[in-house]
Amino acid sequence: MSNLILTVTCQSKPGTVATISTFLAEQGCNITDSSQFDDAETGKFFMRVNFAHEGDIDPEAFTQLFSGIADDLDMSFAFHDGAAKMKVVLMVSRFGHCLNDILYRWQIGALPIDIVAVVSNHLEYQKVVVNHDIPFHCIKVTAENKVEAEAAQMRILGETGAELVVLARYMQVLSDEMCQKMQGRIINIHHSFLPSFKGANPYKQAFERGVKLIGATSHYVTADLDEGPIIEQDIARVTHAQSSNDYVALGRDVESLVLARAIHAHIHRRVLVNGNKTVVFPASPGSFASERMG
Repeated sequence: MSNLILTVTCQSKPGTVATISTFLAEQGCNITDSSQFDDAETGKFFMRVNFAHEGDIDPEAFTQLFSGIADDLDMSFAFHDGAAKMKVVLMVSRFGHCLNDILYRWQIGALPIDIVAVVSNHLEYQKVVVNHDIPFHCIKVTAENKVEAEAAQMRILGETGAELVVLARYMQVLSDEMCQKMQGRIINIHHSFLPSFKGANPYKQAFERGVKLIGATSHYVTADLDEGPIIEQDIARVTHAQSSNDYVALGRDVESLVLARAIHAHIHRRVLVNGNKTVVFPASPGSFASERMG
């Protein structure tokens, strides 16, 4: 039994759902989960369908069969193998909370991905990564060698066949060229104080201003720094009795959870880009997406 996922983006037209459902039924498929969204402001239609098939037809075969229908509807679409693990490269600098959280979730199967490499501009987490039997690449980045360093990073992505890059608190700004080449395939995480508290020690700045909510935002990376389409966000409440160190600790927890949720949604093809925003279809009840901080 094959488990496949179809994602669709097109202009909203009557009969689109019926057309897709009819096609799948004609191929002997059983729809096991379906979500759709009609954006009234843009007139765009988004859909994700999870279906089962008893034969051995792969995504490429379905793509060929469906292409004529897609052309008639001027539709962007993709079929994906629901059982395939996405190849992921993690990038990290000196803050390791997100990296360690991802490695743990990957190890217990909560994040079903294939981590093909970890890239860092420092050596702090080399031993941790190697102990997980994952290739580790230290690529120093300076103002003078940035072009060469990024070329080395791109070689790693090509050699590993990486489908997704996760910036697990990687503190270097990626070039416009790299952002364009990997459009929709780089996920970042940062605190949600922007644009209020920029620069160094944002949590200390927030503490000094007496904020009551600490948050984190995970988004796709674009050439506009920290302004890509948002995938996931969450918050934690703080009080006057907590210290700036408490703010940092809570912030790290929220960042780790939000990034993991964003990765989980992306690898299960639940995120579709809608201009500067995203459509994020909910996961099935009881899944990782329903997880909350204790």
